[in-house]
Amino acid sequence: MRGPLPDYPWDAMAPYAERAAAHPGGALDLSVGSPVDPTPAAVRDALAAATDAHAYPATAGSPKLREAIADWFARRRGVTVAPSAVLPTVGSKELVALLPFLLGIGAGEAVVFPRIAYPSYAMGAALVGADAIAADDPADWPEHTRLVWVNSPGNPDGAVQDVDRLRAAVERARELGAVIAGDECYAEFGWDAPWDTERIPSILDPRVVGDDHRDVLSVYSLSKQSNLAGYRAAFLAGDPELVQRLLTVRKHAGLMLPAPVQAAMVAALGDEAHVIEQRERYIARRAVLRPAIEAAGFRIERSEAGLYLWATRDEDAWDSVAALAELGLIVGPGHFYGAHSPQHVRFALTASDAAIAEAAKRLSGAANDARAV
Repeated sequence: MRGPLPDYPWDAMAPYAERAAAHPGGALDLSVGSPVDPTPAAVRDALAAATDAHAYPATAGSPKLREAIADWFARRRGVTVAPSAVLPTVGSKELVALLPFLLGIGAGEAVVFPRIAYPSYAMGAALVGADAIAADDPADWPEHTRLVWVNSPGNPDGAVQDVDRLRAAVERARELGAVIAGDECYAEFGWDAPWDTERIPSILDPRVVGDDHRDVLSVYSLSKQSNLAGYRAAFLAGDPELVQRLLTVRKHAGLMLPAPVQAAMVAALGDEAHVIEQRERYIARRAVLRPAIEAAGFRIERSEAGLYLWATRDEDAWDSVAALAELGLIVGPGHFYGAHSPQHVRFALTASDAAIAEAAKRLSGAANDARAV
């Protein structure tokens, strides 16, 4: 161990969760983006059919899975990759936290990530003793940068990076001799124009990198679009030489995806109907929750894509968390996502229709009570 690690941030939510649970109607958890909708039947059937998994699975993934991932990138992301340039991972959080280690990054080197970001990027740097740098502007990335994370659509803020911004990020990373990885697991969920009709660009989009995938990786997860969070089903693609290097290290570390999960992924990647159905669920929930949040005095910022509404009442996030807990609502404080969002909270759309409707009712009721005073 290179030094003490920070406490797990969500542990700080315990008293607010207790306060929310005391609400007469019970607590409604809008803090964590864990899917609640059913895993598609075809995916579950594929998993069940593959349970006679007596042999070790391939770390590289089965030929069928590699082909399914490559085909999916072509259809859904507009990206051409060879099956040999993809790699399944045990969920995407594992990869985010371990990529600095897998790349051999250490003390005296830097990992860069967005100013408002999922905390696992910084944790990946901490695990190897590297410098964790929160910086959005490529001009601010230091010379000792060895890994850059781009998150589009962003968690927690739902921000989308367009082609021009992605291209500038790749160009700067290459100037520095750094690997750049795009965390893109919310890419099927664009809400505001132009992303309601246009494809959210991948970091491997030809308009970003041309035909040159050198030192560039795209990271994706099926947790959200296919409700497979419990399967730990994710993958990466990009620079063929880099993928082979990561494969070798992962072989030595025993980081292999179970064979039944690989079969389930093939089924999920080949079926777009369930993704469209899931998208419609989130569109409906967003339409219910967003106006209620705004009626309660919050301003929604960014949030043009992804599974969250990023909101502020221009007060300390913990004050917002406390006030919402009085309504029985649990949300994520902006403090968990870096030092640059101390007045924001994150509302997740990953709750049932009934829970979203009840949350909207409580928010609207509180707003009406405030106006009556």
